[in-house]
Amino acid sequence: MEESAAEAARAAARARESSRFPYRTIAMGVVGSIVMLLAAPGAAGTLVRDPIIGTGPLSWMRYGHGHVLSTAVLYIGFALVVWAWVRLGRYVLAGRIGTKPILVAAFAWMAPLLIAPPLFTRDVFSYLGQGAQLLHGLNPYDYGPAALDVLPDVVQNVHPLWQTTPAPYGPLFLLVAKNVVGITGNNMIAGVILTRLVLLLGLAGMLWALPRLVRHLGGRLPVTMWLAVASPMTVIHLVGGPHNDLLMLAFLTIGVWAALEHKHALAIALVTIGMLIKPTAAIALPFLVWVWANHLPGEESLFRRFVKAVTPSLAIFGVVFTAGTWVSLGSFNLGWVTGLQAPQIIANWLNFPTGLGEVAHTLVNFVVDVPVSPFVTVARGLAWMALLGVMVWQWWKARHGGREAILRMAITLLAVALFAPPTLPWYLTWGFVVASAFAWRRIHLAAMVAVSVFLVLVYYPTGEQSLYDWWFIIGVIAASLYGAASLWKPDPLGLVAAWRRRGDQFTSDTEDTPQTGRESEHPTTPTSRATS
Repeated sequence: MEESAAEAARAAARARESSRFPYRTIAMGVVGSIVMLLAAPGAAGTLVRDPIIGTGPLSWMRYGHGHVLSTAVLYIGFALVVWAWVRLGRYVLAGRIGTKPILVAAFAWMAPLLIAPPLFTRDVFSYLGQGAQLLHGLNPYDYGPAALDVLPDVVQNVHPLWQTTPAPYGPLFLLVAKNVVGITGNNMIAGVILTRLVLLLGLAGMLWALPRLVRHLGGRLPVTMWLAVASPMTVIHLVGGPHNDLLMLAFLTIGVWAALEHKHALAIALVTIGMLIKPTAAIALPFLVWVWANHLPGEESLFRRFVKAVTPSLAIFGVVFTAGTWVSLGSFNLGWVTGLQAPQIIANWLNFPTGLGEVAHTLVNFVVDVPVSPFVTVARGLAWMALLGVMVWQWWKARHGGREAILRMAITLLAVALFAPPTLPWYLTWGFVVASAFAWRRIHLAAMVAVSVFLVLVYYPTGEQSLYDWWFIIGVIAASLYGAASLWKPDPLGLVAAWRRRGDQFTSDTEDTPQTGRESEHPTTPTSRATS
């Protein structure tokens, strides 16, 4: 009797603890986002002609020491967002909070960034430039934005690398960009903000699909939302960027859910629409065919069921692909397929085979002076062959459908992001978002913290890569590992404790010591695994 009473008391204590809302942690992230917003006009993707600070009293933020100071302040804001996200992760793993606080935190952290200049990228300027081409009758798959003789602010803000490069995006997304430019015209600030708001529809689609995917794939919803929605990869890259991957992921996740719910025609149609936004979504289609085949009556052989599934899949794909291309471009123009090669001009070691080629070149270059391009070309060619083998192998391993097929799909999406040139940080969200609906071990979540922090910081806030600034990269790796360790243990190196001992003026405000009615850094119900 006494044991049961004690257990009931402990359960009640856990319930009270779990009901506490992490106001301070959310507020920390909000402060970080606001700091990033304030620093971004001088440190992020600034405009060539900025109508707000370009010639005003704040123009010093963009140049010299002002730019350095703005960049340092922006990184402080980013550190606060990451700190808040890791603390939130500890509460999730301890079972202290549910899904609602995570969503509140994510939305609160995103809100200030909706009106910020582009963060850690300038891709949105290219979106607007290519949308302007389509709006004014130029084929974005034949010309770069430099061919436009109208909307000078739109054109001159496109990165020089993409000025004469065909668009690498699907036609449906260019139709979206065209309509954005049709509304905002030459106003770049309005164009960036409206693009973000449109892409938030993708976030809404993900939010609808992820809880349903979790029920099928065995994850824990708070962990999934913490990984896929509140992560810096989503808050900073997909929203703060912004990136059109967010819109594609909506169609991908809803399509995967539809397949698991036996709504196979809808699944194929939705993922094909996702492909018309970002062609990478096409990788998921062969895996969804296996899911369909395994939902057919089992009396027939797997081969017969596969034929029965792939035949209507191809028909649905053909109809949606043709209609989407025609509606977007006004004709069945397949020039956008060849445009997919354009991003391969980006070469950096974040793409694994490119890095191997550069290492081989460096070693040979000690002996004889040779150009780097042959080494990178050969390494990429070998990687393509290996990647095709991996894709086929994962597809075959998915032949029994169900959860296994979706897991193999996520692995393949990650493999493509890492091995198919180029590798850009936000590309890894393709596989991460789908994988987030599975069960995760704590050690793997800690690895995800390190990867997420690293993938934001390998680009400067301006959108230029930092991958060859080796001292900076050493700092990035150290910060990433510290973030990962912090998911296991608050203040793993004792830095905060040392700060306290020196009598920091904010000691009375710290949240690290458990107090009644306040958040605690230390989980009340520690666990080593985040499972369903």
